[in-house]
Amino acid sequence: MATTTFSIRLDENVKKQLDEFCSNIGITTNSIFSLFANKVVKERRIPFEISDVPPQHHEWILAQLNQREARASDPETVWYSHDEFWEKVKGL
Repeated sequence: MATTTFSIRLDENVKKQLDEFCSNIGITTNSIFSLFANKVVKERRIPFEISDVPPQHHEWILAQLNQREARASDPETVWYSHDEFWEKVKGL
């Protein structure tokens, strides 16, 4: 099976805590994200509740994700960072 590199941005403290957690349970941080990605693909859903986002915003979030996918090749597409995206969600 061919593999690829995937890069994400995390808060430095979250990264340190995640690395520590993974080390404590004997798994790599890379493996945690691979497990997550495989579960999302297999179940075709996020495998946990996103509880800090009010349910009335879920449709907006899904619409934003669908728009990102549809406009990925458009050079004039405005992209939000992860933090900017969640700030927009919180501001609704």
